[in-house]
Amino acid sequence: MSMSNSLKKFSSCVLIDLDGTLINTDGVVGDILRKYLCKYGKQWDGRESLKIVGKTPLEAATTIVEDYGLPCAVDEFNSEFYPLFSAQMDKIKSLPGANRLIRHLKGHGVPVALASNSSRANIETKISYHEGWKECFSVIIGSDEVPKGKPSPDIFLEAAKRLNKDPADCLVIEDSVPGVMAGKAAGTKVVAVPSLPKQTHLYTSADEVINSLLDMKPENWGLPPFQDWIENTLPIDPWRIGGPVIKGFGRGSKVLGIPTANLSTKDYAEELVEHPSGVYFGWAGLPTRGVFKMVMSIGWNPYFNNTEKTIEPWLLHDFTEDFYGEELRLIIVGYIRPEANFPSLESLIAKIHEDKEVAEIALDLPSYAKFKDDPYLTK
Repeated sequence: MSMSNSLKKFSSCVLIDLDGTLINTDGVVGDILRKYLCKYGKQWDGRESLKIVGKTPLEAATTIVEDYGLPCAVDEFNSEFYPLFSAQMDKIKSLPGANRLIRHLKGHGVPVALASNSSRANIETKISYHEGWKECFSVIIGSDEVPKGKPSPDIFLEAAKRLNKDPADCLVIEDSVPGVMAGKAAGTKVVAVPSLPKQTHLYTSADEVINSLLDMKPENWGLPPFQDWIENTLPIDPWRIGGPVIKGFGRGSKVLGIPTANLSTKDYAEELVEHPSGVYFGWAGLPTRGVFKMVMSIGWNPYFNNTEKTIEPWLLHDFTEDFYGEELRLIIVGYIRPEANFPSLESLIAKIHEDKEVAEIALDLPSYAKFKDDPYLTK
């Protein structure tokens, strides 16, 4: 969804959500619920996530107890669930782009309020595991400090008040529909970063919907722009994955004319959750063949409407034969763009080749080229 063209004034401060926006709380909650519900003969498969994301802890617990028909009261559920959750708080990772964003705003003197439906105590505990985060926020406010949590505007109105700002001068960044509703009800501008896949159609009231915080453009809202893009690419903390090359959907070479070297996703479920869908690049190693430049997509490929998130690397080399079954090692070092849909197959193919050109140029830069010699690629 494009940003509205009718913005009347720029923002002077940011009010940002925590769970699902800055940290991957949903992943830990899902793991706990998957194990917890087993004792009642129930199965958590994530489909209920939409009903609890962005809710207060009490609302989320009530939804789970009622929807799963659990033979326990909400209070009993909470008394069992929250000790399990508290023990896992140190495992909640920051989402890609989160650390970059809040430190960027802090470094440029932009007032930032952390405004969450969690309790103030839980907020403080969660951010304590992320070094330097607490100092980045001018205000921290939880749902237990206001009459009503989101979607009520109370949290954002109180955050603006504590910053001594008019809500109309504030930019809210949220991952949930209740959070977006709260921001709009408070009179702020809202950027939505949906935490659940394929749900952007639910965020029509937001002023802008982006794929991830990696795609945040503060300058669109009158805030200082990032200066870390290099040759149309964004450096990221390198991550490494590998495995035997498998057959994909049969459309790479046949439909697109682009031979991808697909990896199984079953061993990389965590990586797929942690990394937003989009186009990335880096280096690919085939121990018996060498090291090659690589551009890859992660996601559902909206044009083909995949039912599962995939990893599809394109090794930028003309191979004379297939290498199914050979071990492929990847180091992903940079980000190019979010996943997008296209009106035609021709426009999709043209964009993929544009991504290839961007990756080829960028990988010659010293900051990216140095990873070509990483021993992981050839061991």
